Amino acid sequence: QVQLVESGGGLVQAGDSLRLSCAASGRTFSDYTMGWFRQAPGKGREFVSAISRSGLLTYYADSVKGRFTISRDNAKNTMYLQMNSLKPEDTAVYYCAYRADGRISAVRGDYDYWGQGTQVTVSS
Repeated sequence: QVQLVESGGGLVQAGDSLRLSCAASGRTFSDYTMGWFRQAPGKGREFVSAISRSGLLTYYADSVKGRFTISRDNAKNTMYLQMNSLKPEDTAVYYCAYRADGRISAVRGDYDYWGQGTQVTVSS
């Protein structure tokens, strides 16, 4: 069993920055691929970013490319999402997810465990 806990969300203004964290426990953190997804009110859960087990490979949705940076610290069992130049359309609940398969994926169904989410609200 894997437990994932997100933190770092909040209310910010457009143009501000936030850093989300995802703390993992239950298995060897470096054994699995991790990802971030988000869900805005009335919309489906969409892919944001993913990172390989080593952290050397990353992948981003076009909507966040150049503004968001995913990273991980395997020694701390934690993944991060640095979000810069935030826009009102980034408002959503952000979820971290774990995938036992080592390959990076943008597909929601490929991920095995999910956190409870953290709310990010960007005002204009």
